[in-house]
Amino acid sequence: MVFAHTRRKAGSPINRDFRGSERFDRSDRGREVRINARIRAREVRLIDEDGTMIGVMPLPEALDMARQRDLDLVEVSPMAVPPVCKLMDYGRFKYEQRKKENEARKHQKVTELREIRMKPRTGEHDVQVKTRKIQEFLAEGDKVKVSVLFRGREMAHPELGRVLLDSIANELKGTATIERSPMMEGKMMSMIVARAPGWEPQKKTAVTSNPAPSQTNGNE
Repeated sequence: MVFAHTRRKAGSPINRDFRGSERFDRSDRGREVRINARIRAREVRLIDEDGTMIGVMPLPEALDMARQRDLDLVEVSPMAVPPVCKLMDYGRFKYEQRKKENEARKHQKVTELREIRMKPRTGEHDVQVKTRKIQEFLAEGDKVKVSVLFRGREMAHPELGRVLLDSIANELKGTATIERSPMMEGKMMSMIVARAPGWEPQKKTAVTSNPAPSQTNGNE
């Protein structure tokens, strides 16, 4: 026997009948949200769809009221005595809840650990360029691991890396805080910096070019 499967439109109530045919999300099962026929209490304290307290009544009466209003009966406080239930369009409630969660994720910034590498004898100009890059990463909300890589005989002079990292930390005063002080890791000496509390990067201003002067006819 083949059963036709109909998909319920998002936002529509799920209490078209009270014969246990409602569909539930797995997330609802995990949180044990009871709605409609899944509610087991003999009586409930009912709140209507506008938030008005109706009072305590037998469960069948509350279910009947939900069906008459084409809404769902949702158990919102299962530990209360008796449990508190609310009339609502549960499908639409779930839809709006997911929509808000998705919007929150879009605006949520995930902090990354970026890395800037240098050599012990990196030139001053290159150090300034890399320092500006560190500030760009900090402006984006990321943390930065600033590393100095030693090769060959450079391993005998780790103080050069310490001097370089200290100079960068000095340049970043007011911009960054040192989360981890310089330390040796194999052939690298590194420190980790994060955005300083209250520091706001300067907004880039658009440069407007001056309009070209109008040319006049030499006969005027």
